[in-house]
Amino acid sequence: MRLSFDTERCIGCQSCMFACARRQHVGGLSRACITVRSVGGLSRGFIGVVCRACDNPPCAKVCPTDALERRDDGGVHLDINKCIGCGNCRDACVIGAIFRDDETNKPMICIHCGYCVKFCPHGVLRLEKKETKKHAQ
Repeated sequence: MRLSFDTERCIGCQSCMFACARRQHVGGLSRACITVRSVGGLSRGFIGVVCRACDNPPCAKVCPTDALERRDDGGVHLDINKCIGCGNCRDACVIGAIFRDDETNKPMICIHCGYCVKFCPHGVLRLEKKETKKHAQ
């Protein structure tokens, strides 16, 4: 499963960000694993930055402690106990979808739980089954 984001419908309300943080029992936005950014004001719209559930996640490749493992259904699983907070995973993510928890100095990555989806008032987010790529024979 993975989150998909319809940029044409997003108004930048950040409800998804608040929901994600609240799921982790934190008020505010400091623990959100999704972010909404303007691409040039209201006239240009917004983009959602969230883990895209890469088939071959670069973040997992660069982890020196193997704290990140690729999940079969997309994305990665973070073993927080193995993580040393080096930041290599954040640097390797080409879309900037790995965030940092300032209290623990550890990464925060969307787990594609779908909690944020039900709080989006405009149907911007969807939790969908990740399509697997078929190899040509």
